[in-house]
Amino acid sequence: MTIIERIRKKVHDGDYEFTIPHFFEEMAEDELVFDDIERAITKGRVRQKFTRDPRGTRYEVVGPAIDRREVAVVCRFKSTGQLLLITTYEA
Repeated sequence: MTIIERIRKKVHDGDYEFTIPHFFEEMAEDELVFDDIERAITKGRVRQKFTRDPRGTRYEVVGPAIDRREVAVVCRFKSTGQLLLITTYEA
């Protein structure tokens, strides 16, 4: 299974959590809703991989929001296997 497939599966299965309150503050700043985040992950691709974080590799997934804006979601897999959604922004 590819990284994007693993990320999509975690979101589909609801096996994720957020950095609170940061993730929601960033969503609000760009007037995004969670449907935008889900669509970006479902239709998007991994644009960047950040490997120098001691907490684990982070992935920037970029895809279309509901209104077709390009949205980025940065996430990583926790040691528990759960997906952590770190931040989001209009790309």
